[in-house]
Amino acid sequence: MAEAPAAAALSCPNCGGTITLRAAGHSVTVACEYCASILDVSQPQVRLITRYREKTARLAIPLGARGTLDGIEWEMVGWMARSDSGYPWQEFLLFNPYHGYRWLIEQRSGWSLGEQLTLTPTGGSRGLVVDGEEYRPFFANGTARVDDVVGEFYWRVRRGDVVRTDDWVRSGAMLSREADDREVSWSRSRWLPRGTVEQAFGVAGHGRPWPPLPHQPSPAYPFLKRAMVIAAVAIAALILGAIMNAGGRTLWQGYADIAADGREQQITVGPIELTRPRQRVRVVAEVPALSNGWVDLAYTLVDRSNQASFTASKAAERYSGRDSDGAWSEGSRGASADFAALPAGSYDLIVDYKGNKWVDPSRAGGGSSFWNSAPDDDGQPDWRRDSTAPRVEIAVISRTGTGFGVFFVMLLLVLAPLGVALLIHAQFEHARRAESDFAPTSDED
Repeated sequence: MAEAPAAAALSCPNCGGTITLRAAGHSVTVACEYCASILDVSQPQVRLITRYREKTARLAIPLGARGTLDGIEWEMVGWMARSDSGYPWQEFLLFNPYHGYRWLIEQRSGWSLGEQLTLTPTGGSRGLVVDGEEYRPFFANGTARVDDVVGEFYWRVRRGDVVRTDDWVRSGAMLSREADDREVSWSRSRWLPRGTVEQAFGVAGHGRPWPPLPHQPSPAYPFLKRAMVIAAVAIAALILGAIMNAGGRTLWQGYADIAADGREQQITVGPIELTRPRQRVRVVAEVPALSNGWVDLAYTLVDRSNQASFTASKAAERYSGRDSDGAWSEGSRGASADFAALPAGSYDLIVDYKGNKWVDPSRAGGGSSFWNSAPDDDGQPDWRRDSTAPRVEIAVISRTGTGFGVFFVMLLLVLAPLGVALLIHAQFEHARRAESDFAPTSDED
């Protein structure tokens, strides 16, 4: 283990205040915490670089304060206020005799922990790569100026010092390049979750940064990732459940003959037993011989215990022909009518029905009306008369599925939190990227 540097005390040649040099042998300049003058401590004889008599600004973390980050105890030894074109931030220099220096960076109440890099990033497909992680460009050709300084540093620092800056980001981290006429340095800073610095150094908490910092992770993104997985599983389960519950149990099945003369008819079937407290029932009708005509179908389910009745109706209709565009057809020989929520009980089903014929006006002898239920009145084909024993086949089915409405509501409940998270994430990312020198223009949007 490397030998820890010793602390040393010296007297400020400007105000006489006693200054504790916490990293003696490492620091080359120190700013007096009493009068804020900049001193050269690289030689045994302390030299006054800049006299500064204004009162030192009150620091969020006092000089000498100690706090633990990532399990390491750090001492705050220096502070700088910097800015770039009116874009201010603070940098607190932390020191540990066994782990060296780190930067605690505060900007708009957001905190990051930075360290100097000893390697040069390499080029990636869309930015720079460090330790296998790619950073995308965010700021370019900036100019960072030292506006104020207090404490000790491992390089010569003065107010008004200026460096050229460029920054690249990835979620949770920023890569920075600073250069002047003498050297180029690289640093990497890591976003610290809210409350980390407050807990470590006992400083007062502040609000959330807004607009977000360039490398600040979206607060909605962790929830969004989990929500997408949960939503995918939930939707798959809903679809699977709908498929498994589709169809139902047949409660009654039979048929009724259709009169060739088009008169109204009625049949009563039952009993139809419904055992669940609330039961969805579908009546399915099929008319195999139906051609150029329709069948009116009216259903009444009557509860035998109290004569309560429930009605539904549906027509089966099927048409075909030929016109200037060629052959055409429409409609269906089948029709279904639904009862939404019938109470449990023993029911009779009354079916009122009537077969009808459609008269094609394009055919000779089509008569004066399209609709004609009377047989043998025009010489045109009549499905009721021409087919052998025309009939309507009826099935009463107990439906076990939840229905489309319930399925849609459940789907909406699953997707609603995901949609809210997406909106929050999109708003956050839009505000974050808006500050970038590489933000898309309105034309690119």
